[in-house]
Amino acid sequence: MAEYKLELTTGNMKNAGTWDHIFLTLFGSQGQSDRTELDNYGLDFTTGAIGTYTMKTSLPLGKLLLVKVEKDPFFYLSEDEWYFSKVVVTTPEGERVLFPCYRWISRGELVELRGGRAMKIMEDDHSLLIEHRRKEMTSKKSLYQWKTLTEGICDIISFNDVTDLPAEIRFSDVRSSEILDTKMITGLELKIKGLIGSDGNWENMEDMKKIFWFEKTEMSEYVAEHWKEDEFYGYQFLHGINPNVIKRCSKLPLNFPVTEEMVKPFLEEGTSLQREIEKGNIFIYDQKKMDGIPGRVYDGQQLLVTPGICLCYSNPGKKLVPIAIQLHQQPSEENPIFLPSDLETDWLLAKMFIKNADIMDHESVHHLMNTHFLGEVFAVATLRCFAEIHPLYKLLFPSFRYTLPINIGGRKSLFGPDGSLSKSSLGYDGIIELMRRSLAEMTYSSLCLPENIAARGLESIPNFYYRDDGLKLWNIINRFVKAVVEHYYPSDSEVCKDPELQEWINEIFIHGFMGKKDSGFPACFHTVQELIKFITMIIFTVTVQHAAVNNGQFDYCSWTPNAPLLLRKPPPAIKGQTTMQTILDTLPNIGETAVFVAMARLLSEKFSDAVLLGAYPYERFDEPAIKQMIQEFQAELSNLGGTITDRNSKLDVPYTYLHPAKIESSVTI
Repeated sequence: MAEYKLELTTGNMKNAGTWDHIFLTLFGSQGQSDRTELDNYGLDFTTGAIGTYTMKTSLPLGKLLLVKVEKDPFFYLSEDEWYFSKVVVTTPEGERVLFPCYRWISRGELVELRGGRAMKIMEDDHSLLIEHRRKEMTSKKSLYQWKTLTEGICDIISFNDVTDLPAEIRFSDVRSSEILDTKMITGLELKIKGLIGSDGNWENMEDMKKIFWFEKTEMSEYVAEHWKEDEFYGYQFLHGINPNVIKRCSKLPLNFPVTEEMVKPFLEEGTSLQREIEKGNIFIYDQKKMDGIPGRVYDGQQLLVTPGICLCYSNPGKKLVPIAIQLHQQPSEENPIFLPSDLETDWLLAKMFIKNADIMDHESVHHLMNTHFLGEVFAVATLRCFAEIHPLYKLLFPSFRYTLPINIGGRKSLFGPDGSLSKSSLGYDGIIELMRRSLAEMTYSSLCLPENIAARGLESIPNFYYRDDGLKLWNIINRFVKAVVEHYYPSDSEVCKDPELQEWINEIFIHGFMGKKDSGFPACFHTVQELIKFITMIIFTVTVQHAAVNNGQFDYCSWTPNAPLLLRKPPPAIKGQTTMQTILDTLPNIGETAVFVAMARLLSEKFSDAVLLGAYPYERFDEPAIKQMIQEFQAELSNLGGTITDRNSKLDVPYTYLHPAKIESSVTI
């Protein structure tokens, strides 16, 4: 007789346990065991339980290949899904083999699991493994299918509702409950105050501070007090929620006729605009891609969207400040260049119209498309193209936790025709067009932070903490990815001959980047280095970049004048005719403001079941070498966190969004 020890773990989430009968069969290279019920004295499969069982076979089974798990009803009790985490089998020879599952199993369902080290398809060396992989991939391609959202935008998952997703891909009960509570509490407070649905106008700025009594942060309070200041305005181009547009100005655009005389009062004494350009101290924010996109119709009138240009100066005090603003691309008498010396309300309105374009670009492009939608593309391709035993599936799976359910829900509540973004100045159709144009312009290098920073000429601008923290995180992620990838792909030939890998990158190229050959995105891989860079980009995008553009939304957007998604009046065309009442009339009304602030509140919420960057809470890797790499990855992140904490303690305005302790492992909100 041969004896196998089984250690079976039930998940620790709510309602993970089951009363049903659990049966298990072992398959080896030299035979299979009998179908055996796992039954100890008392309750076996309660939430969080680890049960130990013994299975005997007449002869050794050889190398363990598969485990089959079945769940049959217990008497006439109603269905109770069981969350089966893993089973570890110890062979008669003392070898410990991990069979990860981490999914919900329904009554009557049969699950076959592969165990041992991660395997690429060309390494399958037994007919059972080959057939198991074939059936798995056929099933996954049938389950996870692509769908076109609209022409020119990344393709999406075909599921229309979160409830259609497999249980292990959906939100946990805890996350669903916390999201619902946040929506309910936020909505209730706004309704009690009579804000939701109100079409009244704000009578003064101070009233906006009363939208939430308790939901405030130190940073949101700071923004409300300092939003008018030019130094803080310039600071946000680098450290706010959209640090991805501003770049060094090497030459003024021909359509932006700023003269030396205009800006001389705002430069260091004795210098000139041209000299500061040559020294690398002049920066430009340009929303030319928005030019020509019509605004939505509001109260019977089409809103004017301003694809503006803002010139900034990095002054001797190492502060970035705006020194000239033009609100439309084509210069004219009705399109003046606004200056800090203009009437205070003129200058303030000009800055607000730049921020209006910026927040729409941020929400639709840099947040929604570049992290959420691309994260979905990466997730769907991974689910479709890699078997669960594939090393890259194991490596990447934590990077897609909750991405599909948050996107499916967000397409209704945030992005859809009736969503919050549809109430912006651009409206739904305009937002779609902006995303379409942005994807058409997107390049591979723009998603790779070291190349992005270099292309925008931002290597040496002082006090740029998004860059500093982001580059350190890129390098930490890259070192981890390099170690793991080279473990499984020791040569370029291993990359070239992996059909699952090549299919994966081709699906991403077609469904994510629309097959654009001039974008620089790969359609196939030829080298290990190409693969390392691409996976680094994926993990960075769905963790670090998402944290940078998402986590500060309540901080910067809860004070609506600082980030107005909607401006109801045209921008000033003639200087000297605005007042503070003009600004109040231009801002969203009370009900619209409440909708936008509630959106920022939800998008910045922290949840109790968050999984942070570097965490691999599910044991999918069985190899000690990979487990050691994960520990080293986590240690590097922890050390960086300490460095960032020390730096922030010395800053008047700390930059916290890229602290590793605040970065989730995936796009989840």
